[in-house]
Amino acid sequence: MTDLFSAYRLGPFELKNRVVMSPMTRSRSPGNVPGELVATYYAQRSEAGLIVSEGTSPSPNGLGYPRIPGLFNEAQLAGWARVGRAVHAAGAKIFVQLMHTGRVGHPLNLPAGARVLGPSAVAAPGEMYTDAEGPRPLPVPAEMSEAEIVATVEEYARSAALALEAGLDGVELHGANGYLIDQFLNAASNRRTDRWGGSVGGRMRFAVEVAAKTVAAIGADRVGIRLSPYGVFNGMAPDEAHLELYGELALALSELGLLYIHIVDHSALGAPPVNPEVKQLIRERFRGAIILSGGYDRERAERDLREGRGDLVAFGRPFISNPRLVSKLKAGAPLAPPDPALFYTPGERGYTDYPVEL
Repeated sequence: MTDLFSAYRLGPFELKNRVVMSPMTRSRSPGNVPGELVATYYAQRSEAGLIVSEGTSPSPNGLGYPRIPGLFNEAQLAGWARVGRAVHAAGAKIFVQLMHTGRVGHPLNLPAGARVLGPSAVAAPGEMYTDAEGPRPLPVPAEMSEAEIVATVEEYARSAALALEAGLDGVELHGANGYLIDQFLNAASNRRTDRWGGSVGGRMRFAVEVAAKTVAAIGADRVGIRLSPYGVFNGMAPDEAHLELYGELALALSELGLLYIHIVDHSALGAPPVNPEVKQLIRERFRGAIILSGGYDRERAERDLREGRGDLVAFGRPFISNPRLVSKLKAGAPLAPPDPALFYTPGERGYTDYPVEL
C-alpha cells in the first residue's frame, strides 16, 4: 500500500519516504553565504526523503531579501557543499531552490553593482524589510533588456552547475509566489509586447528557456520547478488565459523531461484556493512526478497520495518547529507550534534550537 512513509523512486534518487521539506526563507546567511548554522538546520530535518532548500539566488540581482543565500561564487559554493555533506550524512537528498527575487527586492539588500530588475517597470505592492533602514516601499524595477534576460537565463544554468559541483542532488527552479519566473508568467507584472510577453507563449518563454538551459547544464533528472497557478502573493493575479498558460507550460516542461513539478496551494494560509482544474491539467500533461503542498496533515496527505493527485507531499512550517516531523507524523504525536516572530531573525533562536527529540 502506498503511504506517506513508503520509499519512492524519484528519477535517479531512492527517497526513504514521500515527505518533502518545503523551501522556506529563513534569512540566516549573513553576507549571502550559508554557514555552519544553516548546515545544522537542514541536518536536523533530514528525516524527510527530500529537502528543498530555502530560496537561493543565482545572481547578485536576485538577492532581494536580507541575509538570503546565493549560489554564484566560491564562498557560496563552499557553504552549500557543507550543507550537502550534513544532509547526506543524515540520509536525505537535497535540492537547492534557485530563486531570483526580480522586482521583489530593495537596493539596500543588494550587493554593490546589483539592480532590482523585472520583466516590466511595474512595482510590486507593499514593503521590503531591510537591515539598514527597516521596512521600505518596494521600488519600481528596471525593465530588463533582451541582453539582461539572456544573461539571467545563463545565471540560472551556471548556478545549477555550481549546485552539483557543491555535491547537492539537484535544483528546483522557483517559478512561484511572484518571483522572477512567475513575474514573466503573470500579466500583472509582465506588460511586455516583445517575444518575452503578451501571448501565452511569450509569457511562458522565460520559464521554458530557464528550464531548458538548466537541463542542458545538469540533466533533466536533476531539475524540478515550483509553480503557483492562481496565486496572489507579491502582487500576482490570475487572468482569463491562466488555465491555458499552465496547461501549455506543463506540456513544455514535460517535453524537456523535468523531474517534477511542485504545486503551491496556500489556501490553508488564507490565499484563494487553487482551481482544481488546473491541478488536474498539470497532472495530465506532465509525465514527471508531482509534489503537492499546502497545509497538509498526515490524513490528507495519505488520501491525496492514494487518490493519485500527487506522488510526494511537501510540509513547510511544521518542519520549522518539529525537526523530527516525519517521526511525529508517523507516531501521531502532537506538533509544536513555530514562533512567527523568529522566522527571519538572525541566529539560532527559532532556527536550530527547537527540540530534536520526540
